[in-house]
Amino acid sequence: QVQLTESGGGLVQAGASLRLSCAVSGVTFSSTVIGWFRQAPGKEREFVAAITWSGSSTMYLDSVKGRFTISKESAKNTVHLQMNSLKPEDTAVYLCAVDRFSSGQMYRVNDYDYWGQGTQVTVSS
Repeated sequence: QVQLTESGGGLVQAGASLRLSCAVSGVTFSSTVIGWFRQAPGKEREFVAAITWSGSSTMYLDSVKGRFTISKESAKNTVHLQMNSLKPEDTAVYLCAVDRFSSGQMYRVNDYDYWGQGTQVTVSS
């Protein structure tokens, strides 16, 4: 059984940094991808970043490139999302998710079959 536990959200001012963490258990497939998504009130869930289980490949939403970095801490089976230079438009609930049998289209929401509970990120101007 795959389980995901997110942590690290909070309230910060514009320009600040936050690091989100997603502890993953129950993953056994090398084709697995871990993704971060976000959902603001009244908006659809949006892809933010993803990383392969091996850590060899990453993908980012264009608007976060250069500001966000996704990484995998293999010893702890934890995926981090380092978010720098935060903007008010980054405000959302951030969720991590697992796609056990990735086709390589890491941005596709519907490909992910396990989801965490989400953590709130609020950026004030």
